[in-house]
Amino acid sequence: MSSDPWGRVDETGTVYVRTADGEKVVGSWQAGSPEEALAYFERKYEGLVVEIGLLEKRVKTTDLSAKDAQTAIDHLREQVDAHHAVGDLEALRARLDQLVALVEARREERKVQRAKQSDEARGAKEALVAEAEELARSDQWRAAGERLRALVDTWKGLPRLDRKSDDELWHRFSHARSAFSKRRKQHFAQLDAQREEARRTKERLVSEAEALSNSTDWGPTAARYRDLMAEWKAAGRAQREHEDDLWNRFRGAQDVFFAARSSVFAERDAEQAENLKLKEELAEEAEKLVPVTDLKAARAAFRSVNERWEAIGHVPRDARPKVEGRMHAVERALQEAEEAEWRRTNPEARARAEGLTGQLQAAVDKLRSQIEQARAQGNDAKADKLARELEGRQALLDQALKGLHEFGG
Repeated sequence: MSSDPWGRVDETGTVYVRTADGEKVVGSWQAGSPEEALAYFERKYEGLVVEIGLLEKRVKTTDLSAKDAQTAIDHLREQVDAHHAVGDLEALRARLDQLVALVEARREERKVQRAKQSDEARGAKEALVAEAEELARSDQWRAAGERLRALVDTWKGLPRLDRKSDDELWHRFSHARSAFSKRRKQHFAQLDAQREEARRTKERLVSEAEALSNSTDWGPTAARYRDLMAEWKAAGRAQREHEDDLWNRFRGAQDVFFAARSSVFAERDAEQAENLKLKEELAEEAEKLVPVTDLKAARAAFRSVNERWEAIGHVPRDARPKVEGRMHAVERALQEAEEAEWRRTNPEARARAEGLTGQLQAAVDKLRSQIEQARAQGNDAKADKLARELEGRQALLDQALKGLHEFGG
């Protein structure tokens, strides 16, 4: 018979283990000595110690799930409770009980952690939904579209909530994306229609611009090109693949016209500058006729100057008033000299002036005689009336006398 503090072997080869509830049969050993029997079952005990130690390490240092940990504990507890080992089985049970408590504590920690993560995920998803609903109203199509795509990636990286909450938030999130996509599609459809209308309008403008490019009706055509440019700007942009080509054709047609006009205007400006020089020389020649001393000679000389003046073409518009004003001043001086000569030498006009003066003088003398007679008779009212009439006749007489003096009278 052999024994140790935790077990013994009786004379029949039966192995026992000592527990708090008394001895328990471990097994039977017939193959060797009792010491070998105890050593064999002690090794089984050490195996259980190693397995429990490994499980303790896994529970403490890995993310072993509570369910798997509990299954392993139950499996080891069954082996301990089967009493097929010699050793301090109560100590092993105590260690397994401590493991159960540790696993339960870990289970609660993870439950709290999962709840915290769930709350954080809920908050994050609610924030994503709120931002998506705000973006759904945006007109910044590219930026908002890119941001919504980024929000989807963020959403995918977040933990799932309970099905009801997750489905409700996803429905709002998805609805916001759909609403934005619908608005963007409508916007670009409308934009495409506008650009197509702009293309048709610009095709028409290009056709007219090209038809006008060879016109030599400079003023009206230039004005029409300005109108066409205003219509072009008001038409908006056509599709990108058409806009540049249409603009190049439109601008090219204008360039042809304005280059031709510039060439013609440059020649015209040079010609008009030469014309101005010639007319200034003629104006200087005409100005030498003033003051007029010999009317007949001056008139003949001015006529010669004027004929040469008319034979010269246009001068620059801004110089025209000044040079023409110089000729007009000479022409007025000749007209005034002619009028003075006519008044001095016209006998019929002088006779008419003398006749009119005589008639007015007779009327004035008669009115004075009538006024004196009315006063003598005491008829002051009649005298006053006649005096007013006398004032008018006297004024006419004074004017006629002035005209008569102009004839040298």
